[in-house]
Amino acid sequence: QVQLVESGGGLVQAGGSLRLSCAASGFTFSRYGMGWFRQAPGKEREFVAAIGRSGGTTYIADSVKGRFTISRDSAKYTMYLQMNSLKPEDTAVYLCAAGRPSYSVDYYRVGGYDYWGQGTQVTVSS
Repeated sequence: QVQLVESGGGLVQAGGSLRLSCAASGFTFSRYGMGWFRQAPGKEREFVAAIGRSGGTTYIADSVKGRFTISRDSAKYTMYLQMNSLKPEDTAVYLCAAGRPSYSVDYYRVGGYDYWGQGTQVTVSS
């Protein structure tokens, strides 16, 4: 069955860095676009970053542009999110997702993805 397992979250001070990983299994990784979303308590799930099937195209939310970088390793069936210059407002549960978006706009939408992980907590202290 399809599994997406996030790791790498934790507690970090403002200005610090974390690298999240999303290990995928149960589907052909190279055929799926991948994305990172985040959800803070009481807030809606928010798009963070996404990457196309081949890794050649990336999509980054304005709120994290210049600080976060998304990548994928098809040989390892793993996606990454490098987060630098973290801010307290980045505190949330970070979830990875897999899907086959038909259009670029679908990468930004929760509905553009078929499978979701359970999430990993990222807490940034001020």
